[in-house]
Amino acid sequence: MNQQNLADFIWNVADVLRGDFKQSEFGRIILPFTVLRRLECVLEPTRDAVRTQYQALKASGVDLDLLLPGTAGATFYNVSQFSLASLGSTSTRANLEDYIAKFSANARQVFEHFAFDGWLEKLEKANLLYLVTQKFAAIDLHPATISNHEMGLVFEHLIRKFAESANDTAGEFFTPRDVVRLATTLVFAPDHQALNGEGVVRTVYDCAAGTGGFLSSAIEQVAEWNPNARLVPYAQELNPETYAISVADKLIQGFSTQNIKLGNTLSNDQLPFEQFDYCLANPPFGVKWEKVQKQVQDEHTQQGYAGRFGPGLPRVGDGSLLFLMHLLSKRKPVDPSLQSGGGTRIGIVLSGSPLFNGGAGSGESEIRRWILENDWLEAIVALPTDLFYNTGIGTYVWILSNHKDALRKGKVQLIDASAMHAPMRKSLGSKRKYLSDEQIAEIAKLHEAFEQGPNSKIFATTDFGYRRITVERPLRLRFSVTADKLAAYQATKGSDQAEAFAALEGNFDNLPAFLKAAGIKKLSKGAQKAVLACFGDRDADAQPVLDDKGNMQADSDLREFENVPLGQSIDAYFEREVLPHVPDAWIDTGKLDAKDGQVGIVGYEINFNRYFYVYQPPRPLAEIDADLKAVEAEIAALLGEVTA
Repeated sequence: MNQQNLADFIWNVADVLRGDFKQSEFGRIILPFTVLRRLECVLEPTRDAVRTQYQALKASGVDLDLLLPGTAGATFYNVSQFSLASLGSTSTRANLEDYIAKFSANARQVFEHFAFDGWLEKLEKANLLYLVTQKFAAIDLHPATISNHEMGLVFEHLIRKFAESANDTAGEFFTPRDVVRLATTLVFAPDHQALNGEGVVRTVYDCAAGTGGFLSSAIEQVAEWNPNARLVPYAQELNPETYAISVADKLIQGFSTQNIKLGNTLSNDQLPFEQFDYCLANPPFGVKWEKVQKQVQDEHTQQGYAGRFGPGLPRVGDGSLLFLMHLLSKRKPVDPSLQSGGGTRIGIVLSGSPLFNGGAGSGESEIRRWILENDWLEAIVALPTDLFYNTGIGTYVWILSNHKDALRKGKVQLIDASAMHAPMRKSLGSKRKYLSDEQIAEIAKLHEAFEQGPNSKIFATTDFGYRRITVERPLRLRFSVTADKLAAYQATKGSDQAEAFAALEGNFDNLPAFLKAAGIKKLSKGAQKAVLACFGDRDADAQPVLDDKGNMQADSDLREFENVPLGQSIDAYFEREVLPHVPDAWIDTGKLDAKDGQVGIVGYEINFNRYFYVYQPPRPLAEIDADLKAVEAEIAALLGEVTA
């Protein structure tokens, strides 16, 4: 039985819940029972030995947490006399509560986060508790039958079914394993010392861990490549139920769960002083962060670059770049004295918006600028659409490092893997495609080769930058007086000498001539502003309006912006690209970049489609005409059959 079939088999327990529970509640019962049965199966071989030792030592005052895990052969244990199969039909709830209470504290917390006691009470009231426990007692979840990796997939399939039944977004909780495998391959492969060394220990962190599948796959991959290397997981997760599964998963794998934290990563980093060798994450796509807006803004303004969000803040509608900055705050410093060289490699899955959202000077652009000017971005891989369970949008894997290879210094590799995919035999939600092992290997080879090609482009970090200059054109007004204009002028606060304007007739193509005809030598600033607003009409053939210093006033309606690539002369660009079309334009030299003080505001964006666009010429007209005639002939033949 494969993982999906086993998940379907387990989910069928929901058949006994129908009528007494809402469909959206099924998962809140099935998930903790599945975890409980898995923990029970893991502990079963040493169950009697643990109970015997417990009975012998319980009155001795010895710290049982130091001894019993060794006897259990796991990082957790249970000393209850009960199992799911032996709870009995009369005192089922009391016996089950005793069973759960006698887990070690690290395992017991799992059921606390599921709020399991409340669901046991509801099951008892519905007279279904004993029946449900017996159904789970009959499911074989022993490690010899189903591995930790397979069990992780079962949990993910169950959560997907739970999310579908609750009309929720399953993709917030886990990442498809093919996407995970690609990300971990790209992150781990260049670290030859870890992959080839003896007794190597590395740390890995996921700031939006979900069920912990990303971390589990990473651990398995490193062990597969180098059995002598060890990966120690750290994580933080917001959702209590998926956090509980992640904790249970890591307990079964033999890891300390003290490194797995519950809480909102953006507002409450619970691993504030930790730094990691690897960071992996798939934060939720396009999720608003307004709930934690105050805490994030306070950290940004009060701590600046000493905090996590120094470069800037993205718009509240999408917090993806906040997670990326958080991961970058966890990077280890480069240390050439260490055999590993220090530093951190990061793999994060993002939607397309962090590539280009926000113009020059915006929070998003400043974050990209910070990353690129510090030369931390190594590569971005464009993935196919329809890879995720809850969305069909195109996604991207960003690979970052603060100890890039010498060949990659100052460079960024873009890989277009959007056409590399295989069809799913059966769709899972929105997931209709997957990455085969061969396709993952092909993408990894493109990354390793670091060469120009149809699907791989190499750029300097500055190639994504530009200066946004403000191009102004003169305000050209033609002046005339009408009754309506005069009334509007008289209604303004700055109006002056209205009677002089009332006697004017005709049109004037410049302000001095207009004022001279009215016999007015000078106006206050307020009055002149009112004259321009009330008596002036834009006319491309009129003379430019000058200020009191003889400089041309700019027309805000004609204001435009030009993005000048970094490294190009602004003046040369302006003369080449702007003046031939608008000879009277000029650059507003007062618009300076806040960081370097030069004219033009610096911006960064990564327009993936532009770099990989291939022009497809239209088909010849003769070919199109032939197709149309063939279709017409087919229609005529069908009509002939109908009317014959």
